[in-house]
Amino acid sequence: MIRSTFAGMTTAFTALQANQKRLDISGQNLANMNTPGYTRQSLQTSSLNYNSPISHYMNNSSLVAGFGVHMDSITQIRDPYLDVQYRNQIHKSGYSDALQKSLDSLANIFDESHVEGMWQAVKNIQSSLINMQDPAKVNDPIFESELRSRMQALTNLLNDASTQLDAAEKAEFSKLDGTGTSEQGAVQRVNDILRQIGELNRHIKQNQIFGHESLELMDERNMLLDELASYIPIEVSYYKDLDYDGKDDGVAGRYHLDENGNIIGKREWPDDLRVEMHYTDANGVAQKITLVEGTTGKGNENYGQVEITGGSLDDPTKVALMFHGFQSGSGGQTAADIPFEATNTPAQSSTDATTAFTTVGNRFPNGSGSIQASLDMLWRVGTTKDGTGNEIEDVKGYEFYRNQLNVFAKTFATVVNTINNKGGDGDLLSTKDGGDFLASNITINPDWSNGNVHVGTTLDNIDGNQNETVLNLLEAMKTTFSMGTTSIQGANTKNPITFTDLNLENNSFADFMNHVATILANDSYSNSTAFKTQMSVLNGIQESRDSISGVSLDEEASNMMMYMSAYNAASRLMTTLDQALDVLINNTGTVGR
Repeated sequence: MIRSTFAGMTTAFTALQANQKRLDISGQNLANMNTPGYTRQSLQTSSLNYNSPISHYMNNSSLVAGFGVHMDSITQIRDPYLDVQYRNQIHKSGYSDALQKSLDSLANIFDESHVEGMWQAVKNIQSSLINMQDPAKVNDPIFESELRSRMQALTNLLNDASTQLDAAEKAEFSKLDGTGTSEQGAVQRVNDILRQIGELNRHIKQNQIFGHESLELMDERNMLLDELASYIPIEVSYYKDLDYDGKDDGVAGRYHLDENGNIIGKREWPDDLRVEMHYTDANGVAQKITLVEGTTGKGNENYGQVEITGGSLDDPTKVALMFHGFQSGSGGQTAADIPFEATNTPAQSSTDATTAFTTVGNRFPNGSGSIQASLDMLWRVGTTKDGTGNEIEDVKGYEFYRNQLNVFAKTFATVVNTINNKGGDGDLLSTKDGGDFLASNITINPDWSNGNVHVGTTLDNIDGNQNETVLNLLEAMKTTFSMGTTSIQGANTKNPITFTDLNLENNSFADFMNHVATILANDSYSNSTAFKTQMSVLNGIQESRDSISGVSLDEEASNMMMYMSAYNAASRLMTTLDQALDVLINNTGTVGR
């Protein structure tokens, strides 16, 4: 039996169309191979065979084949599993990267390997005391002036370190809210991303309903999701949401109907996209809050936002965030408000920072994005209490290092003033505001500067050593201080000077600053190593994604050659069919004779 006259032509024609479209798509891929976020596209096709062809000229034994190819859709070549892996990894590297920048800012304060810092200042004081230990030099104003200037240098370094810590904390707060900068803060950027994703959800779905794939908009949304994952830990899911599709809720809206109104198939509505943020509550239970909910509701009802509810540039450590979930008027949903805040409990003693701790409510899982890194640096003091009251060694933020400076200032001032008062004179050190000794306010006693107070020389000791105060101060510079009782026995072992609960963690004054710098160096090295590892993993995942979703010049060139060959073959098929029709029409039957 001879097939329908133009069926073969249709087969060749659809083949030409499909291969032409494939060539167009390959050209599109090559044109965008360097476009950030672009995902390689491909044509999805299916065989155009009819299960129940209607023809008076076909019998039951006819083979149904050769009706051509159907172009179903243009799709992106993407691996959802790799997207999940990438976003799970980028929030870890985002955390380590942001934390490293903060630790580097602290290194400028405490790293004394290249500059003469507090360690050298203590050594200079010790050198001046060695020069004064000769009884004939105790009352020499030149030597006393040298000691005073070197103590002034130490107090200035403490003041400056405290000022730099203030600036570092303010800069960290500005990273969150953008105050004082020309760029968006992390909170503003997250809100901007959530808004864009919510709006893109609506545009993409509306276009897909009307038959437009909107692949470039999907690329833009994927880039925003990747960026959002660097700020906060998110989970992205796709789902069918027929309740909010904006179409008729009846049969005609959800099903394909024939001309008689009978259901012949279920309508395939486009996917909606949901974005959820992971967090842990005060009891350590893993929770989620939905920040973007598909195309729910109207306007801005399908996405939430984050708000800074506490802290300021003047008080950055009191920073607090509130995450507002999406609001849906049509779905009856109410926004979930999840507060992120912390409370710092100061040390039990002003000379022992090891008893300070942080209590945190809702929080992110460990290593979850750059926002958590900023919160940790502003909140954490090295020890955190969980929901059950257990103390956990934690991130050492700015306040940890401020506490260390304050302990040093308090201990140094207490020891120096106590020893000098023992010698029968007054305090050598005082505060700028009359309050407790802190790194921010310690200074030289004005009475020492104007000559009303001197290094003690009163002969109130057993041996009558006029230089006993100097010798005790010299011994104090070498003494290690820890919790409990510490005695200074420089000049007279029969009458030691005893100090209680001055804790430098079993270090001398000079060694304590090295101890603090070593803590910072170890934290920085550990975080830097973790960041390098995380970036290696992230780059590996990115390479895997690029191998699937990226554009390969060699692969596309090979595909174009293959499509062109298929196009030529389809053209040859049409030519052959034309020749067959010519023979059928002109060379057969009565007309052909």
